[in-house]
Amino acid sequence: MKKQDLKNATGGTTSTMRRSVLKAVTASLAGLSIPSILLAQTGPKIQIGYWPVASGLPFFAAVDKGYFKEAGLDVEAVKFASPQQVAEAMLAGRLSGSSNGTASAALGIAELAQPNLLKIICTNPTNAKYVLDEFIVAKDSALKSISELSGKKIGCGPGVQNVTLTKTVLERAKAVNTTVVELPIAQHVAAIAANQIEACYTLEPTGTVGRLKGLTRNLEVGVIARYVLGDEMAPWHGGSASLTTEFIQKNPDLTKRYIAAYKRGVDLVKTTPAQARPSLKGYTAIEGDLTNEVPMSDYLMATDFSASDTAYFQKFFDLFSDKGIFSRKILIENILYKA
Repeated sequence: MKKQDLKNATGGTTSTMRRSVLKAVTASLAGLSIPSILLAQTGPKIQIGYWPVASGLPFFAAVDKGYFKEAGLDVEAVKFASPQQVAEAMLAGRLSGSSNGTASAALGIAELAQPNLLKIICTNPTNAKYVLDEFIVAKDSALKSISELSGKKIGCGPGVQNVTLTKTVLERAKAVNTTVVELPIAQHVAAIAANQIEACYTLEPTGTVGRLKGLTRNLEVGVIARYVLGDEMAPWHGGSASLTTEFIQKNPDLTKRYIAAYKRGVDLVKTTPAQARPSLKGYTAIEGDLTNEVPMSDYLMATDFSASDTAYFQKFFDLFSDKGIFSRKILIENILYKA
């Protein structure tokens, strides 16, 4: 069709027609909910701290799968050497929150240092079924239980939560005269292989890495549920995803979109973990096909907490109050974000 014919057929020029079409489209979209994939990235860069453990998988997957981008969010994953460093960065105002896998007690200490600092949006409850925590020993070690660790040198991850839990488990298993040393989590397997320590309290994927390398084996798993909570199947809410209260208050719409995108990561891990597992690569010490071997944590959004979940979380936090790590008791209900 010639330009003159087009003009005659539409009653105007092509530019006039284009403007008419755009107006019609705009009017139509005004009454519709625009799909998230069409949202332009708006608002500030959202920096989220993580510790390289397997329980951070929902966050890793949400980043890799583009769930945050589809929600119009500019999210950056920031790696730290310990959960305590994540909490300190939140206190300093350098992070908007933490991913799953960040020690809940470290977040608790930060909350005590600056009341109303944060809200927990999701936890990663683990136990003997959903394995995260474990004591590992050398592959050929004769040790059969934690109770046999009396007089031994025991490693653990960095930070007050890891140290406190390691000592508590040893105490309740009646292992006495032990020496507990903090080590970066990436050094746990190597330290056992080099006979620098005889056992180590660690978190996945460390146990899997050591087993697949033929260097270590699990002595006991789900130890916090068993020795601290009193039931090996109890949910240990040892790691938490959070957002700072300041971010939530300043960005209510972004908060809503962030949590919805985060939940997509949680749902992916819970329903089709095979699609999420590749995201362990690059964020943790495990690579390639080995990602299929790592046990999965469970995950629970704060909005889905039951009275029982809250009670077990409270029992866990009360341990730190009882041992003087927390300067006062923290009520779990006050830091769960259920909006």
